[in-house]
Amino acid sequence: MRIHHISLLVSDTARALEFYGTLLGLEKVERPDLPFPGAWLAVGDQQIHLLELPSPDPASGRPEHGGRDRHLALVVEDFEALKARLEKAGIAYTLSRSGRRALFCRDPDGNALEFLGKL
Repeated sequence: MRIHHISLLVSDTARALEFYGTLLGLEKVERPDLPFPGAWLAVGDQQIHLLELPSPDPASGRPEHGGRDRHLALVVEDFEALKARLEKAGIAYTLSRSGRRALFCRDPDGNALEFLGKL
């Protein structure tokens, strides 16, 4: 078995695409005709599905450090370049508390993401 995709709830697809597409550099792929807005993005052979649907998750009270929340972890080719892009965009992040070369941030909708330097 392997993972095909992960779905993330977003409140505004265009805003989410600025983060995932423009900032992170993920490319849109074909999406089926569904009765709600969203976008599918390629991550290697896997995908991230952005679903513009109401979120049942609370907007507040989430752990400050994304590693203590459910999260998606992605390996990046250039860890330092990603840190620089996040800093330039004003995206707050925390470094891994385990000592690994990793950082955690949140997308505009509060979804936690982990980025690991190439393993």
